[in-house]
Amino acid sequence: MSNNLLAGKKGIITGALDENSIAWKVALKAKEQGAKFVLTNAPVALRMGGIQELAKECNTEVIPADATSVDDITKLYTESKEILGGNFDFLLHSIGMSPNVRKGKAYNDLNYDWLQKTYDISAVSFHKMMQTADKMDIMNEYGSILGLSYIAAQRTYPFYNDMADAKALLESIARSYGYHFGKRKNVRVNTISQSPTPTTAGSGISGFESFYNFAEKMSPLGNATAEECADYIIMMFSDFTKKVTMQNLFHDGGYSFTGISEELIEEMK
Repeated sequence: MSNNLLAGKKGIITGALDENSIAWKVALKAKEQGAKFVLTNAPVALRMGGIQELAKECNTEVIPADATSVDDITKLYTESKEILGGNFDFLLHSIGMSPNVRKGKAYNDLNYDWLQKTYDISAVSFHKMMQTADKMDIMNEYGSILGLSYIAAQRTYPFYNDMADAKALLESIARSYGYHFGKRKNVRVNTISQSPTPTTAGSGISGFESFYNFAEKMSPLGNATAEECADYIIMMFSDFTKKVTMQNLFHDGGYSFTGISEELIEEMK
């Protein structure tokens, strides 16, 4: 249902790989709520997914960009501003990848060159996107910038490997840059810590299905779906959250503040 929450707003959505992606669902909902936006992903990811179909459905364009490259980000912003006809009201950072996870390296046997790539792709790219936007003065007042995180940034989940460290860095960048962007330009920066979600990226983590079921039983409201996360992101892009910034916002059905559930107690008897 459209309430025109984003009527007149413009922005960029990264990371829409396929219909399971949170970013994919955000794009559909942003279009429904009246926003104009450009889609982007790394060139290699564009060859893997069906983002052109999404662009057609949303009546927009796709601009390939490597988010670890400041030159690519600058080009993305310049071309997007021309396409959209003005500065941006929102940016979604939905980017994360660990070569160590992909290649099955344990946390106590990391390849450090790959670790640096994990940080650069999954966290430092968030800083690069914001610093470039800041220097280009391309964000409108009270614009909203969001990154997607996970509770492993704050608690230990052995299977999450070096991505846990990357998410911790992502959340720290949001707080630090959120302060500077807020003081200078009234731009808000937050991260959303989402439930385990069966996206293409999430499902590739070893043991994901078992942990997904565990979180479902632990959470009073159950796991938040990708669709529900997209709804939350739309709200965070809207003017109803103009004074929310520098926060890591848990969107996980209450999992993050539940010690143990009755269902799990019963299972352990």
